[in-house]
Amino acid sequence: MGSSVSADTSAAWRALAAVPLFAALPEDRLRALWFDSLPRRHRAGEVIRRTGDPAEHLLLLLRGRVSAATTTAGGRVVRFGDWTGPCALDKVAVIDGRGHTATLTAASQCSVRSLPRTRFEELVDDVPAVRRHVLRLLAEHARHQQERFADAATLPVEARPATWLLTQAAASGQARAELPGTQQDLADLLGTTRVTVNRLLARLRRDGLVEVTRRSVAVLAPELLALRATAPASFGETRGPVER
Repeated sequence: MGSSVSADTSAAWRALAAVPLFAALPEDRLRALWFDSLPRRHRAGEVIRRTGDPAEHLLLLLRGRVSAATTTAGGRVVRFGDWTGPCALDKVAVIDGRGHTATLTAASQCSVRSLPRTRFEELVDDVPAVRRHVLRLLAEHARHQQERFADAATLPVEARPATWLLTQAAASGQARAELPGTQQDLADLLGTTRVTVNRLLARLRRDGLVEVTRRSVAVLAPELLALRATAPASFGETRGPVER
């Protein structure tokens, strides 16, 4: 179980301004949300919420990193990715009220505040900036899911690590992709096996396209890596069926 956070300082509520969802809120609203929410700390490896748990609170990750995954009826782990604070976690679950969409696990020590769902709904109703943010979130979520389905159906397994590395490196702005924990975690995210991920990363490293460290992968030759993402046959292997 996570332990309660000690008493907040008078200016601690300003941390909420860094959460994109609340960026446009005035100080009085931020202060009210701070005192309406409950603080918790979670150790690395601790499960914060499980798939299907009632989403009665909006979880505000102020510091740390949280991974999201679920396990299918057949026992396969599907990894959705990580959230890094400050941000709001699994907003879709709070919006539709149908339970958490994934199991949320602290990937590092985390500082989280829980805002009652009713308070979040009041913000959506009362504050246009928050309402626009939620609508944009829903649109992005639908688009992302559509892209994931398309990739799972059409992207050969050999191309998935290169595609993921290019996307993450572009998002970081530093030509570097932070690994989502272990190579098994990355394999779950890409819908393949740890052995396959290890083999493909080793090949990219051997060819001088990336540099792999314990926690991240540096993209050394993005143009050549892009060829691996779009032309998997250049790996020198015959394309087979998409690996699940």
